[in-house]
Amino acid sequence: MIERTGGLKVEFCSIASGSSGNCIFVGTSEANILIDAGISAKKICEGLRGIDIDPADIDGIFITHEHIDHIQGIQVFAKKYNIDIYGTKKTLKALIAKYKEDFGDCRMIEIIPDIDICLKDAIIHPFAVSHDAADPVGYRIESEGKRFAVATDLGFFDDYIVDNLKELDGICIEANHDINMLMVGKYPYHLKQRVAGPKGHLSNDACADLLCRIFCERLKHILLIHLSKDNNYAELAFETVRAELLTRCPHHELSLDVAGRNTPSDIFSIL
Repeated sequence: MIERTGGLKVEFCSIASGSSGNCIFVGTSEANILIDAGISAKKICEGLRGIDIDPADIDGIFITHEHIDHIQGIQVFAKKYNIDIYGTKKTLKALIAKYKEDFGDCRMIEIIPDIDICLKDAIIHPFAVSHDAADPVGYRIESEGKRFAVATDLGFFDDYIVDNLKELDGICIEANHDINMLMVGKYPYHLKQRVAGPKGHLSNDACADLLCRIFCERLKHILLIHLSKDNNYAELAFETVRAELLTRCPHHELSLDVAGRNTPSDIFSIL
């Protein structure tokens, strides 16, 4: 069991990450939040208990988008513990349609990109991203002056994305594929075009470029997430990002890690 740090302001942990399922835990002094629930309810519970969190203490599930690797376990988990589900109007509509409105007493709470929503001591700021889903978003979470963000499943970034990721203390950011592995790999041409396209996923190089553009002295924790099983591997993503950071953002101490596909990461505490 991983010990939670006392006196925390914000902490985060990837419970699972990748094309087979995504789920991130974010904790503040008062709030316990999940970003996505793309693995089975059983695995979500096991992951939470492994970091000393009672699944019944989750205050809300914030959905980035409705693809199955981000919502697979949400119906069973949310119904069992009667947890509020947050998402954009189109995302919630797609979610309800998929599960035929069978969410029991769970509340569906609509969020709007660029409009803050408060949950206990956490301020959650959704921001729009480019992906082939109904209305996908990333999330920035702030509590007691500490800022953390999840930026995944975005085909490209622009000044709007950069602005939403400035002055962070920690981030979970997509490093989905190595462009060379993708292009010479086994995917059919149309799928290669989708992954590399403007509504697909960030490559290792694009991830590194984005991180350099949001670089600041307060950024101490970077966790690379959503690595492709077929077109990337942890060491390559890590070294690609690390080399770019060392070249463009030298003399800065931070932790750079890669989330496991099926195993929880360490807990990263922002004090």
